[in-house]
Amino acid sequence: MPAFGPFDSFSDALQAACPLILGKPQATAGRPSGQNFQLRWRLSREYCAWLYYTPDRKYEMSMLAAGALHDDPQKRTCNLPSSVDDARYAPNSLGYVFVLHNHPYDNVLSDRDIRFIVDMAIEHGVTVKTHAGEIPLSIVAFFSRSDSLEHPPCDGFFQYIPATGELLRWLRSDDGWGRQIIGRVEWLDSARYRIVRE
Repeated sequence: MPAFGPFDSFSDALQAACPLILGKPQATAGRPSGQNFQLRWRLSREYCAWLYYTPDRKYEMSMLAAGALHDDPQKRTCNLPSSVDDARYAPNSLGYVFVLHNHPYDNVLSDRDIRFIVDMAIEHGVTVKTHAGEIPLSIVAFFSRSDSLEHPPCDGFFQYIPATGELLRWLRSDDGWGRQIIGRVEWLDSARYRIVRE
């Protein structure tokens, strides 16, 4: 992604990616209680990208894939390729760390989100080896609670980690980022799962 990074840590890359993605056109719909929420939701779009680890020991973000307006008024999707094409590196030298995307408002990860990252874990592995140790592959959904169209703040994100089954919600406060485990995904078989709420 032009003008993004590279970053020495995945946390710095996440903090930079959040406002970049939420700042894209129609990436946020504001608060569900907001006056224009229904219209903004109908016009909203989802953007997604890979955050990946390079042989230079840096974290980079792929180009963004943008979702089209969806026929189903309840769904927003984007079609992220399963791998990154970075001409500077051999394809098998990249480490896949996070699938990043936005949610137009503060709502939990969808069934499609969970199934997609599980498929990616099968393809790329559940962890990524980096110079700082192993990092579990996961999917992240950024959100803003603001009604601002031009500069929505990054208020938090949801995260699902297939290696641990944890469903997390991260919120930004004046004291930094706070992590809350909101549940765990328990797979009943290869196709069915249930979410056990904390």
